[in-house]
Amino acid sequence: MPKRGLFRYIVYICRNEVIDWNLNRNDIQTNKMMRTKKMMLAITITAIFCTNVSAQGFSRETFPEGSYSPVTNVNHGSYPRVLSDNSVMFRVNAPQAQIVQIDLCGTKYDMTKMDGGAWTVTTQPQVPGFHYYSLVIDGVSVADPASQTFYGCSRWSSAIEITEKGMDDFEVKDVPHGEVRTVYYHSNVDESWRPLMVYTPAGYNESDIDYPVVYIQHGGGEDHRGWMDQGRTAQIMDNLIAAGKAKPMIVVSANSNVRSRNGGHGGGYSWQSMQSFRRELLENVIPFVEKTYRVIKDRMSRAMCGLSMGGGQSFYIGLRDPEVFANVGVFSTGMFGGIQGASNFDLEKEVPGILTQTQQFNKQFDVFFVSCGEQDPRIEYTRAIVKQMRDSGVAVRFNSYPGDHEWQVWRKSLYEFAQHLFK
Repeated sequence: MPKRGLFRYIVYICRNEVIDWNLNRNDIQTNKMMRTKKMMLAITITAIFCTNVSAQGFSRETFPEGSYSPVTNVNHGSYPRVLSDNSVMFRVNAPQAQIVQIDLCGTKYDMTKMDGGAWTVTTQPQVPGFHYYSLVIDGVSVADPASQTFYGCSRWSSAIEITEKGMDDFEVKDVPHGEVRTVYYHSNVDESWRPLMVYTPAGYNESDIDYPVVYIQHGGGEDHRGWMDQGRTAQIMDNLIAAGKAKPMIVVSANSNVRSRNGGHGGGYSWQSMQSFRRELLENVIPFVEKTYRVIKDRMSRAMCGLSMGGGQSFYIGLRDPEVFANVGVFSTGMFGGIQGASNFDLEKEVPGILTQTQQFNKQFDVFFVSCGEQDPRIEYTRAIVKQMRDSGVAVRFNSYPGDHEWQVWRKSLYEFAQHLFK
């Protein structure tokens, strides 16, 4: 019998049972026996129906050898699925859709519709790391319900995590774990309550010692959640501290998307455009952290770093406020070049004294670190500015890593930067 016929028959039996009961209220014993027989028959047919559905619709699927479900999937779901060559299999159930695509890191893949309404596609191999993606269904870009969502690209997006061999320092390990908390402070820049995410190292709650602090900034289109969620800051710091490679420290991630009362904005790649967030950081964030947490309140125990837009903020604010910060990390900034509107960067003009009073500049900073992805359009401009600094005697550390403008590069940047700090 077809599944639909089985279901209708079950409903018929149950409906008849109710009718019999209503029509024959006085004959309790007779109806009780009839009702019992009918309900047992319904239960038996239901069991057959469910077994049939399970066998046909929910049979255990086989997957290509070496493939895996990434940690970014909801409840360890089967799709998206990473294959052994780092290509990605997507499968989406959208039986009424006409056109379905996967938009992965700006590259769109047309999906093929299968019998039953499922759409599938396998992408080109991807570099290891964290990649935002979206479904595009009949021209509308939406998050994939099979993926966890993350705030990036100025919206809530799906993402896929492709593991890199040998980089288990970005994973949760059997080591003492710190804590990440979301706390709120009041801003006198935009007159609102604003969030911070704060990592405290293992042992913070039990100890009475004061800790150094890293103020870490997200990129454009992201917010305070980026470094703690996408960037895996807690895992990186837990593992470094447990291995004795980094000092125990507090890491503070603020939302730099702030508008001041006079209309200024925290983004952009100039000293002027940094002023709203500079005020927010110096007047609100740092005082709140130093009032709320046990921290060492001197410049040698403060560091500022960030990625992309946050790298530009760290460059300007960190290097032009040496009385506040003695440690600065600049990851994948585009202000040196490689992005639209960035050209002819005048290093001495932007950081007065860096080339003309180099010895004094070097004395002000314990760690000055710059990094970029090797496939990032910013890389050659970054290398050129680092060479210019080194030719003038600036004590700048530099490293590049395989990858484009993406999170695996920035995780490696934090991993290296943290090991130099507060030594």
